[in-house]
Amino acid sequence: MYLRESRQKRADGTSLVHLQFAESAWNAEKGRSETRIVYNWGRGDDPEVVERLKRLAKSIMRRCSPEEIAADSPELKVIDAWPFGDLYVLETLWERLGIRTIIEKQVSARKLEFAVERALFAMVANRACAPASKLYCFEQWLREDVRIRGAAELALHHLYRAMDFLTANKDVIEREIFFQVSDLLNLDVDLIFYDTTSLHFEIDEVDQGEPPDDTIRGSKAAGAKTYKAPRKLGHSKNGRSDAPQIVVGLAVTRDGLPVRHWIFPGNTVDVSTVQQVKEDLRGWKLGRCVFVGDAGMVSKDNLQKLSLGGGKYIVNMPTRRGDEVTEEVLGRAGRFREVAENLRVKEVVVGDGERRRRYVVCHNPDEESRQRKHRERVLAELEAELEALQGADEHAHSKRECELRASRRFGKYLRLTKGGSLQVDRAKVAAEARLDGKFVVHTNDDTLTAEDVALGYKQLMRVEQAWRTLKTGLEMRPVYHHAVHRIHAHVAITVLALLLERVAERACADTWRNIRDDLRQVKLVELIGPNGHIRQVTDPAQAARNRLKSLKIDNPPVILDLA
Repeated sequence: MYLRESRQKRADGTSLVHLQFAESAWNAEKGRSETRIVYNWGRGDDPEVVERLKRLAKSIMRRCSPEEIAADSPELKVIDAWPFGDLYVLETLWERLGIRTIIEKQVSARKLEFAVERALFAMVANRACAPASKLYCFEQWLREDVRIRGAAELALHHLYRAMDFLTANKDVIEREIFFQVSDLLNLDVDLIFYDTTSLHFEIDEVDQGEPPDDTIRGSKAAGAKTYKAPRKLGHSKNGRSDAPQIVVGLAVTRDGLPVRHWIFPGNTVDVSTVQQVKEDLRGWKLGRCVFVGDAGMVSKDNLQKLSLGGGKYIVNMPTRRGDEVTEEVLGRAGRFREVAENLRVKEVVVGDGERRRRYVVCHNPDEESRQRKHRERVLAELEAELEALQGADEHAHSKRECELRASRRFGKYLRLTKGGSLQVDRAKVAAEARLDGKFVVHTNDDTLTAEDVALGYKQLMRVEQAWRTLKTGLEMRPVYHHAVHRIHAHVAITVLALLLERVAERACADTWRNIRDDLRQVKLVELIGPNGHIRQVTDPAQAARNRLKSLKIDNPPVILDLA
């Protein structure tokens, strides 16, 4: 028995399709097989008929699963299988966030003969699932490891041309995506955090000058925009000051979702980027954009540049320089107020009038306990070392003494007596104990309360977490591109992958790595038989079902392709 289509041609040239249940029956008198109509369903374009067929199919599937049908059909053979669940979720989020529509809207104004949106999604999905070079993505990943709808027709040059398109339209696309995501997810955009990192390249020479034609070919928008050669020597945040680098800026929300990114030449100073960031985010309906930094970027000149540029900042102040923070801020009496779990704050204002400086002293009792116990262990080891020195010969004594004084672990607790011997400096120990569990945050934004300043700085970990994900999980480096606009596109693709990951992590309250591993249990299987081939999705295991439920995504369709 099978579902039969009968067509009736009309006078106007159109045709009507009628659906019928039919079966083949043997006619002994005529000695041949004949088709017998069992039931007439009606017209194929009737929604009610289609809905009835769906209900019938579902009831049949409850009795007999696709796996049982395949097992009972020896003519069906399994050709291949690929991980599918993670790609299914990424593509669903891609559609839900409106990224596909936004990209296709920009593509519609240009005459491009290939699926730009499919090429960009393929590269973004590759970053999230199996980061690799664009060449490997095309030759191995798309051809052998996965199956992505609409990617079979792509060629390698299509991926590169899609990257050129993304670079030319990055500003518009990022803006549209932000508005779409903030509305759909009801994001808190009252406070936006901005920070920078460095991305080094394994090349010997820095870029010289500006390439005369480093623009995107075939793009009208790119013709008026030249991308400056950014790979320069500068202060590296990952210890590679010997290698040319670029500086990447990233703005994120409180939830860690990327808002926008920037690329600057490698010799750019962090504070000099803030003014451009403020200009670029003007009109984005954001509450405020705050530069959040660690103690390493704090200096009088840097803070003045931030203020003169009209920027607002929250910075962690060094506490061991013997300056205003050490003497006046930490030494100021006052009670702490508890604002969150393991966080107490005390506001201190130094100076008067326009020159006043506002600090917030933060205290974490749990961290204080941890640091105190750690110092006690270090001091116990140091006492044992000093006792061992008394019985050592002169040569060994002198060598070990120098090692202890130079040690970052022990040196800060030692002092040299007039007699030339080493002792534990109890004053230094007391000074360190005074700082246990404390850090000082400074801001020039008077609209933020002390609680907001403390919690805002703690949100810096969101930006730092984004950097770790970009550099490790998404493997933003090494960068295999030489053309400057391709480097811009590579970073933009990685940031788009970060957005999809963060949305998934926000919904599941877990890391993307764990989410991805659970979803990969869902496979796409291809079977072939005498009547054609079928691509079928395996039934999600319980772990994958839980992930899909958290993401509010329906289970994937059982039959993906039938030919």
